[in-house]
Amino acid sequence: MISIDSQDNLIVAVVLGEFTLADYQEFEELTDYKIKFCGPLDLLFDLREMAGVTVDLAVEEIRHTLRHPHDFRRIAILTDDQWVTWSAWVSQFFVDAEIQVFDNEPDARLWLEIGQ
Repeated sequence: MISIDSQDNLIVAVVLGEFTLADYQEFEELTDYKIKFCGPLDLLFDLREMAGVTVDLAVEEIRHTLRHPHDFRRIAILTDDQWVTWSAWVSQFFVDAEIQVFDNEPDARLWLEIGQ
């Protein structure tokens, strides 16, 4: 399940339980719209309660990232999972965005604010 909040050029996505393709498509729809009408975005992904991802979601995430290599400024990821941290590091090769992993939300939000 995903919960998404949008404020100006910031999208906050919180994933609870399994992260599915349908969840990601909801996120994609909003980011595509915001990019078209607002320009480059900052993202805050809270993945601390994520239980796992589906394979089709992982493939779609790669496709979406490749379609938007210059459309994200900063991406903050909240997690304590080493696999998610490693995949965030790999993602930096595909986008111009600065990507940082955090273990607490106040630090992540501060980092995003400093970048604006």
